[in-house]
Amino acid sequence: MKPTFWHRVDKFARDLTPFALTFVLVVIGAIPFHIPGFAQVAPLLAMIGIYFWAVYRPDLMPSAAVFLIGILHDFLSGLPVGISALIFLMVQGAALAQRSFFFGKSFVIVWIGFVFVAAGALVFEWLVLSVVVGEVIQARTALYQFGLTVALFPVLAWMFTRWQQAFLQVD
Repeated sequence: MKPTFWHRVDKFARDLTPFALTFVLVVIGAIPFHIPGFAQVAPLLAMIGIYFWAVYRPDLMPSAAVFLIGILHDFLSGLPVGISALIFLMVQGAALAQRSFFFGKSFVIVWIGFVFVAAGALVFEWLVLSVVVGEVIQARTALYQFGLTVALFPVLAWMFTRWQQAFLQVD
C-alpha cells in the first residue's frame, strides 16, 4: 500500500531530526555566556552530534548536511569559513570508517573512539588555526575545549539515544 501524504511528511520530519538536532547544537554553542574566555574553550557540541549519528544512523546524516553544519558553525563562531566543515567531514569519515567496529560494542568503547577522533580533530584545528593566524595558538585552549567536549559526550549521546528510540525506529 502506498503511504499517504501525511505519512511521507512524518517520515521526512523524523529523518530530518538528526540534522536539526545537530543544527540546534551549533546555535546553542554560539550563545554568548558572558564568562571570560569561555568562547575559546566552548565544547564542540556539533562534533558530538556528527560522530553519534555517523556511528548509529549514517543514513540520516549525509555529508552534505555535515558540510552545511560546518559552514554554519564557522559563521557563528567567527572561524575562517570552511575549517569546521572540513573538520566535521573528517570526524564523520573517521566514525564511518570504524562503524563496523563499534557495532554491538558497549557505550564505553564508542566513547573511547570519540576521544581519539575528537583529539585528532582538535589537534588538526589547532594546527590549521595556528597557520592561519601566523603564530602558535596556546595549546591549553584546545586542551580545555577537548576536555569539555569529551565530558559532554555521554550526556548528549544519552539524549540522542532516547530520541532515536522514541522517534527514529527503522521502518
